[in-house]
Amino acid sequence: MGTTAYERVLSVAVAALHERDPEQLWPLLADRLPVLCGGDALIYKLDNWNESEGTLGLSPGATAEFAALTEDDMALLREGYPLARHYADRAGRAPVTARRVAGRSWPGSPTARLLDDLLDVDHVLGIPLPQSTTPVTGCMVYRSGRDFTDDEVRLAEQLQPLLSAVEQQRHLLRRLGSPSEEVADLALTPRETTVLLLLGDALTAGSIGRRLGISERTVHKHISNVYRKLGTHDRVSTVLHAQRLGLVPTATAARP
Repeated sequence: MGTTAYERVLSVAVAALHERDPEQLWPLLADRLPVLCGGDALIYKLDNWNESEGTLGLSPGATAEFAALTEDDMALLREGYPLARHYADRAGRAPVTARRVAGRSWPGSPTARLLDDLLDVDHVLGIPLPQSTTPVTGCMVYRSGRDFTDDEVRLAEQLQPLLSAVEQQRHLLRRLGSPSEEVADLALTPRETTVLLLLGDALTAGSIGRRLGISERTVHKHISNVYRKLGTHDRVSTVLHAQRLGLVPTATAARP
């Protein structure tokens, strides 16, 4: 990864991990990821969907075009040809392009023709979440002209841990309600908030690190910041105080 690409990835990571609204995390990625992978547009899916139901998330530049899609068009996109079958038939989740999976049959497929008419794009790069099962969740990046290069596919693979971390962050932040004025005054960062939630689930620092894809040392740094901001000195008092503030659900209290 070149220095410029690394700096761009780091910028996206920092922006995502400082976003407090869980519903804005993937729209943020959808806006910034295509250019990192040499693409023009992006679709992401996070829930279990098939040809008839489920939510498609779009990069901002593609919203208007998708608004005009018919139900048959949407079903074709949801079908995910040929990537859905490719990932369903194997355990690996390495990024791959539609052209490399389908070969010469890709340009003449109904999906390729729809994408050409809809977005004026010719190629698709699938980037699944590393731990996703069937149906596969993740995103697809689109571009016109040439297929994605080996370097762009490798960069997509290096982005997968970031996508996984953002999705984990989204799930944790969705457990929170609207912060009270008292909570807002604490100025917990989104990352500190997610660490606090996992403390409330009685996870060790090592387990929290594995869940969030960060080092145990970084977890301890976040815990120290949480203690300082909440004015507490140990895990149990921190979780109990966080419960009183509504930061940690009572049902997930840590036991003394």
